[in-house]
Amino acid sequence: MIDKIEAFDQAHIAVHIESINSRRTKIEYAGDDFMTPASNTKLLTFLAAVESFDSLPVLYFHKQDSIMHFKATGYPLLFHPFYPDPRLESFFNQKYDWRYHRPIFKNNSLGKGWSWDDHSYYFAAESSPFPIYGNTTQAYGTSTSTTFLPKGFKNQISIDKNVKNILRNPKKNQFLINPKFFETKDTLYRPFVTSDSLFVKLLSGHINQPVSLNESKETLKWEVLFTQQDQLVYQALIKDSDNGVAEALMNMISQKTFGVMDTERTIDSLKLKWSTWLPDPLEWVDGSGISRYNMTTPRTLVSVLKKIYDHIGLKKIKNYFPESIRADKKVYAKTGTLRHNHNLSGYWIDEKGQVFAFSIMVNHHIRSTNEISKGINELLEFFQKKIR
Repeated sequence: MIDKIEAFDQAHIAVHIESINSRRTKIEYAGDDFMTPASNTKLLTFLAAVESFDSLPVLYFHKQDSIMHFKATGYPLLFHPFYPDPRLESFFNQKYDWRYHRPIFKNNSLGKGWSWDDHSYYFAAESSPFPIYGNTTQAYGTSTSTTFLPKGFKNQISIDKNVKNILRNPKKNQFLINPKFFETKDTLYRPFVTSDSLFVKLLSGHINQPVSLNESKETLKWEVLFTQQDQLVYQALIKDSDNGVAEALMNMISQKTFGVMDTERTIDSLKLKWSTWLPDPLEWVDGSGISRYNMTTPRTLVSVLKKIYDHIGLKKIKNYFPESIRADKKVYAKTGTLRHNHNLSGYWIDEKGQVFAFSIMVNHHIRSTNEISKGINELLEFFQKKIR
């Protein structure tokens, strides 16, 4: 069947499928080959998160008369353009003198193996201890009137009729805008260069209250504010494949486990923890899958899918994973795409209610992603008809 799919010519294909009910392998085709998972890496991040948290912590806080001390957990939804968290916004609407205690952050703002020229795209927003606005700017309007948010960047914008729409300096927050290429209701998102000082400036401007960096070494008794948006965060991770949310979750896991934000240390600890059931070693460097340094095998991804199923059950899987119909079966599966690589890993349910976990990985292809996606669908439908 693989040989019949023209889009797969000269590509590297690897497949693994197991029955969740019987835990028996149904299909194995190069299932132990290491492949570039792209956003299928988020399945690892998701499993790590649901194992780590019963409820996601938003921030740590300590009230002291008219002063509110607060510290980051890594939580990503503060004033997020797509994923609002009303409880967090309400928390910052309280009248206090706000003092931000920076956590120990040992990560680079951009991950290992990320492409240097992606800095101007939403999907490559920087990782930071306390993301704000998704660590992105927003620009919208018409050829005669353009709005740029947050307003704190208003003095760092210039008009340039030679750029396509918006261009940011790779190393600093200087933006060039060409209003000619804006259309009504069109919104463009561009990452900004993050820092603790910029965070407190943007937060202060948004809530119209003083926010400062706290340099004191005093020991405080911290309380925890928990979110009510766990489902929204996990849907952003799996359904929407939001890279910023993925990296933030790794920071959150690290902060809870070690008291510092250190993705490399967190991944090393997870690989050791999971070594008793992983069929193959993991080459894993980030939470999102943007890095081309990531490598895993289809049978490893299926093992991760089985652990996710055991941990949260089918009902939550249906809430968090994208749903589609392939042949006559409902499929709940995560895509993973980088240039020349496209994968699909998830679950399907047959007419008897049996659940199958699968991973179909296509690497080093030279066709369009749409052609490869159709080829994966053909292969999946073939498997659905053959496997009983």
